[in-house]
Amino acid sequence: MTLACDSPARRKHPTLLIVGCGDVGLRVARLLRGRWRLIAITSSPTRCAELRAAGIVPLVANLDDPATLQRAAGLADAVLHLAPPPPQGSTDPRTANLLRALARRGGVQRIVYGSTTGVYGDCGGARFDETRAVAPATDRARRRVDAEARLRWHGRASGARVSILRIPGIYAGDRPGGHPRERLARGTAVLAAEDDVFTNHIHADDLARACVAALHRGLPQRIVHASDDTDLKMGDYFDLAADLCGVPRPPRITREQATVQLSPMLLSFMSESRRLDNTRLKRELRLRLRYPTVDSGLLA
Repeated sequence: MTLACDSPARRKHPTLLIVGCGDVGLRVARLLRGRWRLIAITSSPTRCAELRAAGIVPLVANLDDPATLQRAAGLADAVLHLAPPPPQGSTDPRTANLLRALARRGGVQRIVYGSTTGVYGDCGGARFDETRAVAPATDRARRRVDAEARLRWHGRASGARVSILRIPGIYAGDRPGGHPRERLARGTAVLAAEDDVFTNHIHADDLARACVAALHRGLPQRIVHASDDTDLKMGDYFDLAADLCGVPRPPRITREQATVQLSPMLLSFMSESRRLDNTRLKRELRLRLRYPTVDSGLLA
């Protein structure tokens, strides 16, 4: 596929390259359509029709194959990077490949990266802002720390304004797998109150709006918690969701029982407790949350 590499000065609208255009990327596209020229990298040719229908020009390329990324060089004024790292290892070669491709011709002025709050590890339920040091406890989180470091270095070296959004659990009723009713239907247990952990959330629509706000107002090499105002433990969140849906609350089990009954992935989420201060999101990005708490978002 060939894309014209016209200069930013000749374009009617600025160009955004979306890398990892899944549910949140499509929500961002709906917000920007008509005001930005939108291009999305996809590794699946079968998605091209879906992207075109959303007003996005598809670019078939693969973050694991650097040669296919060469066509992305010089195409965009801004990049929204929402693609996950590979499933193994403690580094993120996908982000490294993307940045090398972008550096070939330059021109990118802004980059927004969707990271994870898992980079903090377990914080014992403490409330904190973005100045807290990272302490990743899993390779999954270490890959994100590596990606963040690469992106911030690229920003300093190239002059691009890089914004890192550290994202907690994303939910939305119209998001695939994004509503707790599916887990409630499976009857998956949650931790007993004395063993429970604090979790953080963001509605997918608010996350998309945070991405747009970061594109326009993000400060250089700045980290922002893309989290709502909810202050709940995980079990209480699922109890609330069950009550709103009119279904039974999930069973409560001890942490010892959880190690036998639950998957390692779920256990890892149940081993980290933190509460995020989102002041930067609201003051610096000037984002007014549409769903400031999970009860308003779940009702929507």
